[in-house]
Amino acid sequence: MLIPLLFALAYPACLCWAAKSDIQSMTIPNRLNIGLALAFIPVALLVGLSWEGFAIHVGLGLAGLVLGMVLFAFRLMGGGDAKLIAAAGLWLGLDGFVALLIYTALAGGVLTLGLISARKLYGHYAGVLPANLSRHLDEKGDIPYGVAICAGGLFAIPHSDLLPLLLNLA
Repeated sequence: MLIPLLFALAYPACLCWAAKSDIQSMTIPNRLNIGLALAFIPVALLVGLSWEGFAIHVGLGLAGLVLGMVLFAFRLMGGGDAKLIAAAGLWLGLDGFVALLIYTALAGGVLTLGLISARKLYGHYAGVLPANLSRHLDEKGDIPYGVAICAGGLFAIPHSDLLPLLLNLA
């Protein structure tokens, strides 16, 4: 009973790690995305997810990867972000995946507006801050979208079809 819950903690932990990494270095490590995707497999098996359900989750992960690749191709999202959407999509099921996309878009809008405002108000401090922070105040700087994906992924947890299965084990 404890093992599936420990594995399930990998999902929020990896999302938070991705957000922290994106803030610090504007990258999301491949090992994080791979670890998040691989951790889904034992959780799915231990909670008794059906093969049909497993296939749906994998299909949603692939759909997230395709969506992320399209956004990456149009330079709307970084490569690590695209892979994080795919890995997170594995964990959620259809309702949770839709919630992930909606919550991520909303969080991304708030994050983007907040950074644009901070850049206008405090951009002149960019030179005196450490490099990993000053890049966020650079007017032409990128948006650490891993933060929005983290928020979207955490808010999507109640919509996941794995959650009731995990709660039944507790």
